[in-house]
Amino acid sequence: MRDNIRLRDHHRESQIFSSRVIWAALLVAMMSLVLLSRMVWLQWLQYERYASLSDQNRVQTQAMAPPRGLILDRNGTVLADNRPDFSLSVIPEQVPDMTAALDRVAELVTLPENDLKRFQEQLQGRRRPWEPVPLRSRLTERELAVFAAAQHELPGVRITAEAIRYYPQGELLSHVVGYVNRMNQQDLAAMNEDQLANYSGTHFYGRTGIERSYENRLHGQVGYRKVETNARGRILEVIAEQPPVPGDDLVLNLDLAVQQAAWDALGQRRGAVVAIDPRDGGVLAFVSRPGFDSNLFVTGISYDDYSAYREDHDKPLFNRALQGQYPPGSTVKPIIGLAGLAAEQTSWQRTVRDPGWFSLPDTERVYRDWKRGGHAPRVDLHMAVQQSCDVYFYDLGVRMGIDFMHDYLTLYGFGHRTGLDIEGEARGILPSRQWKKANRGASWFHGDTVNASIGQGFFLATPLQLAQSTAILARRGEQMVPSLVADRREQSPLPDPTVADPQDWDLMQQAMIDVVHGLRGTARVVGYGAPYKVAGKTGTSQVFSVPEDEEYNEDEIAERLRDHALFVTYAPADNPAIAVAVMVENGSHGGSTAGPVARAVMDAWLLDDAGDLAVPAPGAPALARRER
Repeated sequence: MRDNIRLRDHHRESQIFSSRVIWAALLVAMMSLVLLSRMVWLQWLQYERYASLSDQNRVQTQAMAPPRGLILDRNGTVLADNRPDFSLSVIPEQVPDMTAALDRVAELVTLPENDLKRFQEQLQGRRRPWEPVPLRSRLTERELAVFAAAQHELPGVRITAEAIRYYPQGELLSHVVGYVNRMNQQDLAAMNEDQLANYSGTHFYGRTGIERSYENRLHGQVGYRKVETNARGRILEVIAEQPPVPGDDLVLNLDLAVQQAAWDALGQRRGAVVAIDPRDGGVLAFVSRPGFDSNLFVTGISYDDYSAYREDHDKPLFNRALQGQYPPGSTVKPIIGLAGLAAEQTSWQRTVRDPGWFSLPDTERVYRDWKRGGHAPRVDLHMAVQQSCDVYFYDLGVRMGIDFMHDYLTLYGFGHRTGLDIEGEARGILPSRQWKKANRGASWFHGDTVNASIGQGFFLATPLQLAQSTAILARRGEQMVPSLVADRREQSPLPDPTVADPQDWDLMQQAMIDVVHGLRGTARVVGYGAPYKVAGKTGTSQVFSVPEDEEYNEDEIAERLRDHALFVTYAPADNPAIAVAVMVENGSHGGSTAGPVARAVMDAWLLDDAGDLAVPAPGAPALARRER
């Protein structure tokens, strides 16, 4: 033991211990210096930056979607409303595992494939991860209860209450009011920064009809609020708030009672009705039948429902009034007659021989009249309009020529859009030499002029154009752009059509009155019992051409190959307050099929509940008049 004690070197051990203490102290000092430096960097040099980041974690800016403006008819009846709805939405930055969260949500509530697909599209398109992305709408009470019980398992997934669009009239106004549905990636990609900011927190966007064309007015201005939250995202305090500005309520010129009358009068037939107040251009009715349930599209239509609409042979998604293009047939004969008078190629006294057919000089081609054997040995312009004599207008068309006829018909709205304030309007076709060369690669022939003179051949018009041209007739040539929204006023860029003699307006109106009230008129059924005078013109629109050596036999032709039935009219004839165009697909007879539809529409606007004439003032609600 003594030897072991002698071998220990206390001095060496002391040196080693002292060395270790010094190194340890240096290490501690260096680490303290690093920490101190980092603290100075964070607390002093980078204070403003990290204070801002801290506030962003503690204070959130939340967008507040504006209430969408309502759409009402001229009497204040709501046509597009907002109703509360409970839905699921996801705040991406608060969800740690999106796939797992969606799987868990699917265990609690039904997640249709369409909703998941739309959610993924919006998730990729959103630029702000704190904005909620809609996942599922219209939760049932049971689904609300089930999800509420398990909500603690799903951070970032929340139940929200929002207002969604509701269309109380269903199919009746589907093609004119249109619908909204969920915004998608394409909508966001098309927006600039200002638009994106104004659509923060907004989930719906106008797609068709008034909803689309007046999206900017209906949407409103987004609001914001700053809120203080805890670590779990729960709101502790509202720091500041800028309320949203609601969208404008839009009052339409439409009268729901007139719209309903047109819809009911069409029954189960395919067709379109457009009614215009010629005094101010306001559209009173705008019907395309069949229609569709706009409510199905708001939160996303199911695949089965959409397929049923797409595969329906009656094409309920097709807006016949706005986009349907049909030969106008004999409905344009009053305008062709006025064109002939303006060109001084005919007069009210001039007569034409009518054997029931017409042929061009030096040709063997025969153009037949609809009435076999003709209407009379000699036919003047009044009789030609009243009885719809084709031969007279064949002759007149050739005398005028297509160039003058085209230019004159342009002034009545044919061949171009009327300017109605909803998107998607078709132009129709007003044929000319230039049009045929550009579209058919062929020259214009006299036979083309013959066909155009009775509204056939290449000539196509929409029901809206027919209503507009009839309103121009009612206004005796004054142009006016039709409008659906009551506070919209726009002047036509076209000059007013003229006539050779101002008395021509009176004489043509009398010819059209005799179409309805005359003993030999083609629409006598329309005038029976009417307490007002009606001016009108019947027409049929060929679906296919009958060979020259064959005769059209309605009973032997399939229903969908029969002629379309047309009728245009305005009333009261001495002081017009409504102009109507009716097209019934495959209806065969303008007077007996389309005429009664127009009469029902005129009665709904012009008569009170007692059946007495009570014409409303231009732009005035009709409800008070009916209640009297």
